[in-house]
Amino acid sequence: MYELCRKYDIPHRNTGKWIVAQDETQMEALQKIHSFASTIGVPTRFLSKEEAKRREPDVRAAAGVLESPSTGIVDSHSLMQYLEGDFEFHGGLCAFHSPVTSIRPITSGEDGWEITTQSPDGAISTISSSTLINGAGLFAVAISNMILPQDRQLTPFYAKGSYFSYAASHPRPKTLIYPAPIPGHGGLGTHLTLDLSGRIRFGPDVEWTDSPTDYTPNTANLDAAIKDIQTYLPHVDGSAIFPDYVGIRPKLGRLAATSGKDFQDFVVRAEEGHTGFVNLLAIESPGLTSCLAIAEEVEGLLYGGARS
Repeated sequence: MYELCRKYDIPHRNTGKWIVAQDETQMEALQKIHSFASTIGVPTRFLSKEEAKRREPDVRAAAGVLESPSTGIVDSHSLMQYLEGDFEFHGGLCAFHSPVTSIRPITSGEDGWEITTQSPDGAISTISSSTLINGAGLFAVAISNMILPQDRQLTPFYAKGSYFSYAASHPRPKTLIYPAPIPGHGGLGTHLTLDLSGRIRFGPDVEWTDSPTDYTPNTANLDAAIKDIQTYLPHVDGSAIFPDYVGIRPKLGRLAATSGKDFQDFVVRAEEGHTGFVNLLAIESPGLTSCLAIAEEVEGLLYGGARS
């Protein structure tokens, strides 16, 4: 991702990320993250208390800090515009504002797929394709259920997350700050994020919703969010924190998210019995910044390895 952004002038910044622990139980969670990261080649390291205090004096991390130095942020709109343009340059066609109404495999997908769409004015169109990649985000389960038999169909769940802006001039950390993961929370905790201009936002929290289009911030969650933020940023000015915007994360179930007994990873799989069909389900954060790696995985599933 960094290489692509540098090559095509996509705005981005290597901010790094801290995951902070306040007690020994949370420190054990950080140890597990560090061990797993080492197995997959992601650089992480524990900071000494002296280094942590020197670099971010306003951040509270009573038990320890795990740093991910390669973490960064990207201008999502610029990235999507580049990907769209690159796709079209290589012969692709984008059909916007065209919800899918049905999908028909041609001989179980062996001879391709027919996708029927409907435009806002009611016009019906059919798109034919040799392969089908379901990356429909919040509506990916609905697309999948158009294709898979009843016994393999899924129920979508939606975790609404409110973000909060910060209007005060202090404190102003320069890195992303995440609290240690809490089993059963259903998310990554109300963390501190930065945009490319240095503005601070906090979030997201977790509020289960039945609607994938409910983007109204919930002001009732503000006090709880401030309390969460103060665990790692004790001098934050609570009067300067305001509801900002909402994101909705697709989930495949609430049990794993709320029981603390399981971890629901992205689902990236070629569906058995349906040639040329790859499902991308429960792709939430960090789906955007890992999109290129996901694309490589999909390419391998479809074609058995990298293609030029």
